[in-house]
Amino acid sequence: MTEALFRDDAYLADCTAIVTAVTRTDTGTTVECDRTVFYALGGGQPGDTGTLTRADGRRLAILDTRKGETPGTIQHWLAADAEPPAVGERVHLALDWTRRHRHMRMHTALHLLSAVIPAGVTGGSVSADKGRLDFDLPDQRLDKADIEARLNALIAGDHAVGTRWISDAELDAQPELVKTLSVQPPRGQGRVRLVGIAGIDLQPCGGTHVARTGEIGRILVTKIEKKSTHNRRVILGFAD
Repeated sequence: MTEALFRDDAYLADCTAIVTAVTRTDTGTTVECDRTVFYALGGGQPGDTGTLTRADGRRLAILDTRKGETPGTIQHWLAADAEPPAVGERVHLALDWTRRHRHMRMHTALHLLSAVIPAGVTGGSVSADKGRLDFDLPDQRLDKADIEARLNALIAGDHAVGTRWISDAELDAQPELVKTLSVQPPRGQGRVRLVGIAGIDLQPCGGTHVARTGEIGRILVTKIEKKSTHNRRVILGFAD
């Protein structure tokens, strides 16, 4: 198991860790550690990038972060020709913080968007430059200017964003918390993580988020697309 430090504190930008597994493949070398600040690809949010510094000071680029084959493990992907650390070696892991923080800002903005548009979510993705949600909205027109104004009003309200855990049974008793229609929150580990924006939104999510909505900054609704009879895609970008 990898201790996912980002689940309790998304602002941790680095940590020390002990290497627990190293695997070489044709496409890259993966390193697992006993703990990490690196978020693994999932839930529409990309895996983190950054650096791994070995005990002797050699610095290696972490190109991606993915979930390991064993449940609960996280793999840091290095270049195929990288000289990886040895199992048992103490290393220093450091995020590309600028990229991660933009993921946090955009992911929280998408949670606000799902509150502004009260419809089932059929898909979504986050990047450092933009984000999108797809909504199940048959025969309904969306006003781009209105959505943007309401979204930025919530951002300017500087509402607190926090996390808490509930049991699988508690989530099953509150199905309205799940907004995603195509993907259900993972069950089977006994508990599910909720992300809440005070008085605005509450839903299961394993991603990283800012602590207050004001930290997002001004958001633009760059495009609204009709993808199918039932699917409306809303794409967001940063104004800065």
